[in-house]
Amino acid sequence: MRRQVLANAFDIQLNSWARPVKCIAQVVRVILAKNWWSLLIRGTAAIVLGAVAVVWRDISLGSLVLVFFGFALLDGVVALAGAVRAAEAHERWAPLLVEAIIGVAAAFLALTWPGIMTIHVLIYIIGAWALLTGVLEIASGVLLRRHIRGEWLLALSGFTSLLLCVLMASLPLASPGGIALCLGVYAFAFGALLIALSFRLRSWARLALAES
Repeated sequence: MRRQVLANAFDIQLNSWARPVKCIAQVVRVILAKNWWSLLIRGTAAIVLGAVAVVWRDISLGSLVLVFFGFALLDGVVALAGAVRAAEAHERWAPLLVEAIIGVAAAFLALTWPGIMTIHVLIYIIGAWALLTGVLEIASGVLLRRHIRGEWLLALSGFTSLLLCVLMASLPLASPGGIALCLGVYAFAFGALLIALSFRLRSWARLALAES
């Protein structure tokens, strides 16, 4: 009889601990899902600019700089909007802000160096941008898995960015067309992953609201 009482007391205490944890997880899901639109915009823009980079066969260095400028700038601005939304919700906004700063800085760095811009300098800028954003995306993906079990799309997009960095490092003598092809293929893969993640977050938002 005494063991049964102790067991019941333990179950009650365990449930009292589990309820707040479950509520916190639901809140985190909702906050993450509020930014699903930003991922959708980033993914769509990546695919569109990726198509431009792949289809443009005889692209010049100046045109390639403009393509990368448009992609990095739009990606950074949308990330900045997500950081503002996260700050308004009193949630972690620093990773999004850092990613936004990296994207905007890389875009303007490529555009404002016309006098010294060569294919090698552009490769270094794209490679550094891909490395930094890839590390941030992988770190954010690891944090996301703590709240949403089985989530791997964000981390996979980070590994895709790191793969682009490796490609840039292995193509020191590539032509603008070759760089554009690599950037286009990356943009397709990156965009598809972000679009898939945006719809998954949107579904989780609806599920969390239904459970609350």
